[in-house]
Amino acid sequence: MRLIISPAKKMKVDTDTLPWESLPIFIDKAEILYEKLRSMPYEELKKLWKCNDQIAALNAERLKTYDLRTNLTPAILAYEGIQYRYMAPGVFTSDAFRYVQEHLRILSGLYGLLRPFDGVIPYRLEMQAKLNICKTKDLYGYWGRTIADQLYCETDCIVNLASKEYSSCVSRWQKPGTRFITCVFGEEQDGKIVEKGTLCKMARGEMVRYLAEIQAGEPEAMQGFSRLNYAFSAEHSDPSTYVFLLGGT
Repeated sequence: MRLIISPAKKMKVDTDTLPWESLPIFIDKAEILYEKLRSMPYEELKKLWKCNDQIAALNAERLKTYDLRTNLTPAILAYEGIQYRYMAPGVFTSDAFRYVQEHLRILSGLYGLLRPFDGVIPYRLEMQAKLNICKTKDLYGYWGRTIADQLYCETDCIVNLASKEYSSCVSRWQKPGTRFITCVFGEEQDGKIVEKGTLCKMARGEMVRYLAEIQAGEPEAMQGFSRLNYAFSAEHSDPSTYVFLLGGT
């Protein structure tokens, strides 16, 4: 079983708390992307990043000063988004770290696929970015089925805790005879399941933490999740979609 999650836009450098253990699997492809970004004028980068001048200036400076092989931070500690705050790796036990290193994978526009202790630098590159590179029009074309093929070499069961922007890099290449289970965290309104962005991110982080704490080996273990007032709804779920409802029982 592999759990997939999205990265976060906000990142930090932490070279002291824990050592990084390996370079990302697709470091060579990441370096091609990184050199492309370095070659682009500031205004093109700002347009690509879709951000204000302060964020653009910060990330343009990072391109000048960082390289992908030195002063690295373990990926699990590098991202600072809501999902990562609720996952709370800073207080993981040794067993929890070992669990996520085996089972958790972070999807990335720059790196493709990351294990928790792969060394990374701060960067800004969303998977949906329209970047022309290597005869492809965007990052979906650049990565193609590379990410999915790697995951399905590792497991025949993927638990999707990522946004659609990232999970589509895997779901569109699902192999016959494998499982791809998407977790939905929502509430029932007028007969429909409605998801709210911030609450979903919180729940996804809590789910990773929960599975690491119980050392889950099978996806069915997720059905016992009951944090942040969510509960598994068998009525709304099926083999490829696990639905968790607010205020559920």
